[in-house]
Amino acid sequence: MPLARTCSVGLIGLHGHVVDIEADLSEGIPNFTMIGLPDTSVREARDRIRSALINSQQKWPMRRMTVALSPATLPKRGSGFDLALAVALLAAAGVVPAPPPADTVLLGELGLDGSVRPLRGVLSSVLAAQESGRHRVIVPAGNVAEACLVPKVDVLGVACLADLVAYLRGEDCRLLTGAAPVEKAPLPGPDLCDIVGQTQGRRALEIAAAGGHHVYLQGPPGAGKTMLAERLSGILPLLADDEALEVTAIHSVAGTLPAGSPFVRRPPYESPHHTSSTASIVGGGSGVARPGAISRAHRGVLFLDEAPEFATGVLDALRQPLESGHVTLHRSGGRTRYPAAFQLVLAANPCPCASPAGDQACVCTSWARRRYLSR
Repeated sequence: MPLARTCSVGLIGLHGHVVDIEADLSEGIPNFTMIGLPDTSVREARDRIRSALINSQQKWPMRRMTVALSPATLPKRGSGFDLALAVALLAAAGVVPAPPPADTVLLGELGLDGSVRPLRGVLSSVLAAQESGRHRVIVPAGNVAEACLVPKVDVLGVACLADLVAYLRGEDCRLLTGAAPVEKAPLPGPDLCDIVGQTQGRRALEIAAAGGHHVYLQGPPGAGKTMLAERLSGILPLLADDEALEVTAIHSVAGTLPAGSPFVRRPPYESPHHTSSTASIVGGGSGVARPGAISRAHRGVLFLDEAPEFATGVLDALRQPLESGHVTLHRSGGRTRYPAAFQLVLAANPCPCASPAGDQACVCTSWARRRYLSR
């Protein structure tokens, strides 16, 4: 079969797009050409696939190879196309009788030894596959639990390329069969009952949790501001199914999904350092921007300790997400939009000297105090 087709998914932010992969082998000087706006990591798939095939006891086709990624106008990024590219080449070379059916999507990065490595953003990719009418996905074994969160999709997990080749040949199937994971009770987090005293602070958190309000805490070091803020997410209600799926997709793309816990049910809590840049808070990166702290805190709590110490530009950048509940980021590689509906908790000392003894030991002038808090 000189021409073979497979399917994969390309991600732009949280949104996935099904990508059709065509591999054509013809006579001529051995060469490998890839078209369809691949980025550097996709172009490097040639070397990963070649080593993976050889270490899986398969031969690298010594023919003229042309691989097309469609739609051609969609930029392709990341190493998640490796598995689909390898299967398309093997099918075109006749190593496997035929590629998987058209309703099957392949996701996975290949190691040089032929192993299939886990990916970021598998949940969003499987959701995109389901929306496009695909009903079966083959994912890395480490992503099976995450992929099974999407209903009405058959999930198969593969640990190495050799197992997938055997499966496509109709030999012994060593692929993992995915099943809906049994949801475990969320691990207990910081509890408000741990705090003794702080009647006003506890009352403020209870009102904020009930009404979805933001909170500003001010007091000298050691007054308990951080301890109170850490416990706000613990008194928020657990996320509903659709909310938890959205939050899980964000953390999957960001690469912060907890190991062994594919479903984020508890409202997230983010506490970036005051030296954080605007890109790390709002989102950024080369090409297509990745989620920042405000998106990872979606439907949870964003705590900015020592708020006056944050750069003015960082605090100003929070205005639009606080109003709209989302952030739209434009980069050279395209535009992406992330949800960012969070509760903001700010904490500050009453003055720059931050004396634990309070106002009695303060050495700051009244002008310095006003300037500090006006930030």
